[in-house]
Amino acid sequence: MSTIDSTFSIKGMHCASCVGRVERAIRGVAGVQEASVNLATNEAQVKYESSEATVARITEAVVKIGFEASPIQTDAPATAASGERSELTELRLRLIVAGALTMPIFIVSMLDLFPVEQYPGRNWVLLVASLPVIFWAGLSFFTIAIKSLSHGIAEMNTLIAIGTSAAFGYSAVATAWPHLFMSTGQMGHVYYEAAAVIVTLILLGRFLEARAKGKTSEAIQKLLGLQAKTARVLKNGVETDVPIERVAVGDLVVVRPGEKIPVDGTVTNGTSFVDEAMVSGESVPVEKGVGDTLIGATINQNGALQFKAERVGANTMLQQIVRLVHQAQGSKAPIARLADTIAGYFVPAVVSIAVVVFFVWLHWGPEPRWIYALLSSVSVLIVACPCALGLATPTAIMVGAGAGARHGVLVKGGAALEEAGRIDTVLLDKTGTITRGKPAVTDFAIVGTCSETDILRLTGAAENGSEHPFGQAIVRYAREKIATLPAATKFVAIQGLGIDAEIDGHAVIAGNQRFLESRGVVVSEQLGRAGALAEQGRTPIFAAIDGKLQAIFGVADPVKENSKAAIAQLKAMGISVAMITGDNAKTAAAIAKQVGIETVLAEVLPQNKTAEVQRLQQQGHKVAMVGDGINDAPALAQADIGMAIGSGTDIAIEAGDITLVRGGLDGVVTAIALSRRTLRTIKQNLFFAFVYNIILIPVAAGILFPKFGILMNPMLASAAMALSSVSVVSNSLRLRNAKI
Repeated sequence: MSTIDSTFSIKGMHCASCVGRVERAIRGVAGVQEASVNLATNEAQVKYESSEATVARITEAVVKIGFEASPIQTDAPATAASGERSELTELRLRLIVAGALTMPIFIVSMLDLFPVEQYPGRNWVLLVASLPVIFWAGLSFFTIAIKSLSHGIAEMNTLIAIGTSAAFGYSAVATAWPHLFMSTGQMGHVYYEAAAVIVTLILLGRFLEARAKGKTSEAIQKLLGLQAKTARVLKNGVETDVPIERVAVGDLVVVRPGEKIPVDGTVTNGTSFVDEAMVSGESVPVEKGVGDTLIGATINQNGALQFKAERVGANTMLQQIVRLVHQAQGSKAPIARLADTIAGYFVPAVVSIAVVVFFVWLHWGPEPRWIYALLSSVSVLIVACPCALGLATPTAIMVGAGAGARHGVLVKGGAALEEAGRIDTVLLDKTGTITRGKPAVTDFAIVGTCSETDILRLTGAAENGSEHPFGQAIVRYAREKIATLPAATKFVAIQGLGIDAEIDGHAVIAGNQRFLESRGVVVSEQLGRAGALAEQGRTPIFAAIDGKLQAIFGVADPVKENSKAAIAQLKAMGISVAMITGDNAKTAAAIAKQVGIETVLAEVLPQNKTAEVQRLQQQGHKVAMVGDGINDAPALAQADIGMAIGSGTDIAIEAGDITLVRGGLDGVVTAIALSRRTLRTIKQNLFFAFVYNIILIPVAAGILFPKFGILMNPMLASAAMALSSVSVVSNSLRLRNAKI
């Protein structure tokens, strides 16, 4: 048995009620564990057991209730965009035809308001002209409504179908058998213009929604546009231009000055400067040489490069970014459950209200009662369509996720986007988060009997197996002094403490004070020297050979330029900021002082970082953890929001809820500010949707008629319904240009 995560394209959804029906249908398939349907992206994210559920069964369940479903392949964003364009084209055609026919229908019908003699057969002309508007342009309303009713379900399309067919049916009877009305002393008025205008306005609303939703996903299209279309592959000494899809791992790729780097890889020949602003946000090009990493879609500046392709297709950093943005836009925020729950009860309630309104007007309304009863009930059905309710949350999530991507903040889902705005405490890892993460040796003091050459040769060789930035700084320092370093015959790294190795028969230990003392090495005589380094913001690394302390390295990791300003902004937002690090207390305090942090948790082992997060959570805080290393991954997962530095390890990025692509702490400020703006927009959208229905349903029912003689025309009801949906989407689109 295996669990599969799949994304399905859903066609035919128009409101929150549709979303609820599709979700229930998918969850009803045996083996489906989770199903989340998004109205803004017209997609369903489904997790299921492959031994029970299948793509065919899930698709069949959706089709049975009147919608279309199809699985989305790996090129999901491009496929989805193509589907959106196709839907927009079809809607445009139906809208044009409906509008072209509705305009003369409306004009002819309005002549009733003037003392103009009507020509014979006028009503028959209106009937014929209305047929294609209602039963071709508006066909989807009826097909979905019929399928829904066959399953005992009433939803938005049901409201539209009932309303328009009631207006058209009444008018058709009045046209074909006018004597039925004349015999009662009433004129057989027709309402073809009401039915036609309702269909046209609803189509207009859906067209504007579709076009606006297309704008909300433009972030993905812009990201895809960054990718190179071809690559120059070198095989057997011959360069060949091939489509980027045909580049395989291990291929040698040549990039000339001014060209985009097609895929991710490592330089094997040449030097150049590469513009990585797309990833890092830094405008200054980065020097690249043999052994350096290249990222696809960045731009080679002034030198030819040859590199080995290492991550291609869906595995490149750009495609991972696209996938994260797409998943975030298709996910749901917890606040969306409120809209989903209300929608489940809303449509049946509206139908019940419309029925009650019809009979109230029929029994107690003025003459002609049938007309008033019909118009009022139809107006209630039309004005209550919950389109705006269904779009309130997903459109804001889509635009918010897209805006985040443009600012280098990748949010994995709607829940993370919502939760980030509630953060009141931020824990910052030091190395690679507050600081650059690429330290250098600033001090080197010999305190034993070994020579400088022997110390650097043995310690450099021992640290060569370490992945810790401080260890790599010592390796770089040693290589500057010594041409070659020997290989270690034994190597053990203790996370957060140090390394234990054997080189040429010598036991080499390097690390912090606690680690060396645990190995029986005496360091007490050098604590004063180490303390002086720590007070200057430099980390003392003790090195012992054959059980005796021989040297102290002072290693400094410079603070990132934007760290101090970002921390000040977080404080201004009312957020508590603390540093958490495995480094010694004095060094941590010196760095904290530079950036304006008062609370410092130093000498914290990797496994204890999670405990510190839990401790803050137990005190009632909403905690965000920001880190970049493998040792930060558990704490990132434990925190309410884990923010991974994009230049960090894949494991940290996978564990985090938000990835800060550009690597600076200003991304933390952006993420929290964006979350707060998005959550505020969602609440505004829900307010607009709810208040709109609360106010207009009674007006449509005729509550103002007894005192003021005001009765809502179905045409005005359909216009108001379309306007509510467009206003919600437009309000969400304001996030695109929000200053965050």
